[in-house]
Amino acid sequence: MLNLPNCPKCNSEYTYEDRNLFVCPECSHEWTLELESENNEDENVIKDANGNILNDGDSVTVIKDLKVKGSSLVVKIGTKVKNIRLVDGDHDIDCKIDGIGAMKLKSEFVKKL
Repeated sequence: MLNLPNCPKCNSEYTYEDRNLFVCPECSHEWTLELESENNEDENVIKDANGNILNDGDSVTVIKDLKVKGSSLVVKIGTKVKNIRLVDGDHDIDCKIDGIGAMKLKSEFVKKL
């Protein structure tokens, strides 16, 4: 017997396959596995403070004064950062800031130019 996924809507185990769709006889929900994989890809998208999608090489502006940990330096509001790199982790932007050097920023504190 095939191992079919449970219904994502009602979690019923009595699903069946109809051509390229999976169907739940209990709640009449229809879905494809491709749709589920597209949703998983969207989870890895990094967005700025305004909800714009960020990409490698974008330029951003800092929207809040940020203290640099371990020094007395501050990244001032309005500081422009060019050619960012997106990385995994808590601080998801890797960049170089003029006068400060290499830094990691959180995407929630920048907006895309």
